[in-house]
Amino acid sequence: MAIRKIVHIDEKKCNGCGLCVPACAEGAIQIIDGKARLVSDKYCDGLGACLGECPRGAITIIEREAEEFDEEAVKKHLSRNKSEFQVHTHIHHGFSCPGSRVIDLKQSSNAKENVKVPEKSFSEGDISIRIKSQLSNWPVQLMLVPVDAPYFDGADLLVTADCVPFAYPNYHLELLKGKSVVIGCPKLDDGNYYVKKLAEIFKRNHIKSVTVVHAEVPCCYGLVKIAEEALNLSGKDIPLNMVEIGIKGDRKN
Repeated sequence: MAIRKIVHIDEKKCNGCGLCVPACAEGAIQIIDGKARLVSDKYCDGLGACLGECPRGAITIIEREAEEFDEEAVKKHLSRNKSEFQVHTHIHHGFSCPGSRVIDLKQSSNAKENVKVPEKSFSEGDISIRIKSQLSNWPVQLMLVPVDAPYFDGADLLVTADCVPFAYPNYHLELLKGKSVVIGCPKLDDGNYYVKKLAEIFKRNHIKSVTVVHAEVPCCYGLVKIAEEALNLSGKDIPLNMVEIGIKGDRKN
């Protein structure tokens, strides 16, 4: 044991978003019981690559007595995770992130309301509802849109997490109508790339407003951080609004 630099995580500030996990190449950080935690001192090199990834400033570098960094132990740790088929979710996408918790919405809703749902409540063809699409631009994926696309200039821009339109049934009429849209996932995609891409869109176009729509799960809040950083990088003063959507289809604000 020796006094050395090592990561410290303030659990009171941490909301379990998991953004720090992919930033640690050694796999020293995991989301456990809804909080980021240091798995083992010997996996942490103390260099702090994860510092800038926390939107709540919960991660710092301190000096304390700790096991020496063990590169061989790290290799075995990463190899073990890979052999258990956890490399995709644990190292790159935040294993045990609260946003990945499996929930059967039908089951939880029925148990709460004590309502027995019929096997089939209506026959095919009995009900037909068609809502006009409010989509006004294509492509919509942030990785694919050109930064100088004509539909950005003079637009109210809607930045949407991938899963939101599936969770929120009124997405087209309440949120998308009258706006240009880009979508992305802060958990699965390259957040740094998104910051730079959005910053270029802000710089090159007259964007009237930005609305970020994210799901209520902590990891999805990273999209707000991406938009805020992009605005700062662009140097533009653009009104920023945020909308949170519950996974049961309710609008939180």
